[in-house]
Amino acid sequence: MTNHDEVTAVRPSTLAWVSRHLEAGERVVRTEALHGGITAEMRRLTIGTRDGGTRDLVLRTFVTVDVEHAEDGLNREADTLTLLTGTGVPAPGLVAVDPTAAQCEYPSLLMTHLPGRTVLDDEGLETRVPLLARQLVAIHALRPAERPRKYVTLTTADTVVTPKGADAAAWAAAIDMIRKPAPSYEGRFLHRDFHPGNVLFDVPPPRPADARIAGVVDWAGTSWGPTDLDVAHCSTNLALLHGPAWGLRFAEAYEEAGGVLAATASERLYWRVRDGLAFSEEVQVVSQPWREAGRTELTTRAVEERLDAYVTALMDALG
Repeated sequence: MTNHDEVTAVRPSTLAWVSRHLEAGERVVRTEALHGGITAEMRRLTIGTRDGGTRDLVLRTFVTVDVEHAEDGLNREADTLTLLTGTGVPAPGLVAVDPTAAQCEYPSLLMTHLPGRTVLDDEGLETRVPLLARQLVAIHALRPAERPRKYVTLTTADTVVTPKGADAAAWAAAIDMIRKPAPSYEGRFLHRDFHPGNVLFDVPPPRPADARIAGVVDWAGTSWGPTDLDVAHCSTNLALLHGPAWGLRFAEAYEEAGGVLAATASERLYWRVRDGLAFSEEVQVVSQPWREAGRTELTTRAVEERLDAYVTALMDALG
């Protein structure tokens, strides 16, 4: 039976667009908001099939982002999902995209639904970290015929927000580090937002140690750059979610999985510090989805304290 109130949560023009991309005799019978997104609304659409069964699709809609930015991101994601088909990287399949809102109320992308769920709990982390590392190595091994755009970093020494009560000396040294030119690197295919919130796990209830990755989502930031940048981003997320030690551990797991990082310790440190400092500008934004997902103890202040501890640990590693 159609849940009318939930289906109408999708704007009428967007719902009509979705319907045009379904098989004959299919219809949207239910929608469910998916939590965790920062820049876009995510909804799971349950599709009633002709034989009386159902299947799921996912709708990404940019509601609060300017159309030009949304167009760029959606086109890049659509291209990437097409590229990933048949590669073995578990990504959604592209169904349709309307990057300029020509037919939808807002810029939108429709894709297949992947099994699994995000797992942000501390329990089982020792199993999931090596899985994350191996998956990232597989992503970096892709060699597309056409390279995506060069990576972008927006944080500068002047935009860093030092947390209240932070180790002033460590943060000053870290800020000085990113004033320097970026190290040279050998470019690789990057996800650019690889972290536990964008990875879906299949975790058997009786045996969490048998967890496996069921999918990787949110490919709008795909770019070309140093593997260290993706590793640093996941490291910072792990440090804030689970403590600084896990942020430091991830780079080791990546290399153990066969990944290759920058040649020198100072070059590797540059990328990790840069990513850590980038989080200083958006602690409240990134921590809110974690609280919504059940990590209620990760208040803005708690995450700031973990970020300070992580940046300090990185600078201590420099000696």
